[in-house]
Amino acid sequence: MSSSAPLPDGLVAIVKQDCPTCVLVAPVLVDLAGRSSIITITQDDPTFPALADWVVHDSDLSMSWHNDIVTVPTLLKVENGTPTSRIEGWDREAWEAFTGMTELGPELPDWQPGCGSLSVDPNLTDELSVRFSGSAMTSRRVEIAALEDEWEAMYDRDWSDGLPVVPPTEARVLRMLEGTTRNPGEVIAIAPPDLVECTVEKIAINAVLAGCRPEYLPVVIAAVEAVCSDEFNMHGVLATTMDVGPILIVNGPIRDEIGMNSGGNVLGQGNRANSTIGRAVQLVIRNVGGGQPGGIDRSAHGSPHKFGLAFAEDEEGSPWESFAQSRGFTAEQSTVTAWCGGGPTIMVDQLSRTPDSLIRHFAKSLLTSVAPRMALMETVLVIGPEHMSRFRDAGWDRARFVQELESHLAIQTDDVLRGVDGIDEGAAPEMAGKVISKFWPGGIHVIHAGGQTGLFSMAFGGWIPPPKGSVCTTKEINR
Repeated sequence: MSSSAPLPDGLVAIVKQDCPTCVLVAPVLVDLAGRSSIITITQDDPTFPALADWVVHDSDLSMSWHNDIVTVPTLLKVENGTPTSRIEGWDREAWEAFTGMTELGPELPDWQPGCGSLSVDPNLTDELSVRFSGSAMTSRRVEIAALEDEWEAMYDRDWSDGLPVVPPTEARVLRMLEGTTRNPGEVIAIAPPDLVECTVEKIAINAVLAGCRPEYLPVVIAAVEAVCSDEFNMHGVLATTMDVGPILIVNGPIRDEIGMNSGGNVLGQGNRANSTIGRAVQLVIRNVGGGQPGGIDRSAHGSPHKFGLAFAEDEEGSPWESFAQSRGFTAEQSTVTAWCGGGPTIMVDQLSRTPDSLIRHFAKSLLTSVAPRMALMETVLVIGPEHMSRFRDAGWDRARFVQELESHLAIQTDDVLRGVDGIDEGAAPEMAGKVISKFWPGGIHVIHAGGQTGLFSMAFGGWIPPPKGSVCTTKEINR
């Protein structure tokens, strides 16, 4: 009998020689074969429990996989090729009732648990899934020669951002796709700059490359949707010679579900979700959209965060509604916000004990954001817990914080005109005599995150405002 054939009707036992319980019940199987009609399917040794015509070798594990064999020994009753009932492990009383035979294995213990089936062996399940699940993946397969180093091969094929990437085998991609209920062929976005259709499958491949876990995939999908929107203007973000790139802020229940970091070292290394989600998005833009440095990506200096930057807000420690709630979402919704910015700078204040003092110091720092003579910009502030306590204790809410901060961010254009103080850069002469704001309306975004100790906060400098620039874009994360 071929192992790819349907199961025969009647009694069927599935065993493996590398299982003490299967070895224990081998005499019982021989006894049953002599007293009735039984087929025994062996997963490993084709001569176990005997070299006989009633023993079939499941050499490719197809029968075990297709019939959901989790434990061996398993005893099945099969009708029309389909199991109708089953027993797992050894239980004399149950086996006798199941087979209608008495005096089975009288010398054996009354009960013995089984072992794991080879078809659910973690070392084999991905391969078996690829082989038997009827994968509908449409991406091109790339064969790596046996003597070729696969990591070097991927680098040579320009799939990498310069760091090692994980080989996106079909098994790994299928496992990644288990992180979402969305159809692998669903087009999520048109990826710039080459305007290529970007499917769930393509995103999953790059999530594997980046080192993501399957549960991160819904976040990556939503983030790709956000950065590929017309509002975010990813093509422009790539083409600018500034150092800017997507910065991803995650809110809602999914933060804890996937173990994102919102505390110490929140903008740094050490957390897998934080480190790989942003990287996956950047790899999608690179590998699917064609946005590679030296091509459409014309950044003069770049920034380490262009490898990818994603972090979670510390909602539980904040006295305010979450950043996502301030943008119209509920606390029960999981969201990712894509914002275009450059590298962060630190804001140190270890002496201010009142919100008025601290907000003034913040403003002094922010007046130099990007450049002291540039205005109508945008910023993301990541306020640390110790700094946030000043505003919590004074009863300030988010709206008051922004209002008070903006009141200290007015710029007298006469102070920043071209040529003033011997500096050629500055506002045009026709701007003389005006008062302008450092940041355009709605251009101050405040997140609470960071370690519990340290009187520090961080500020990201932004890019130019719309319509030429980028709009902060939030998407709900759907599983």
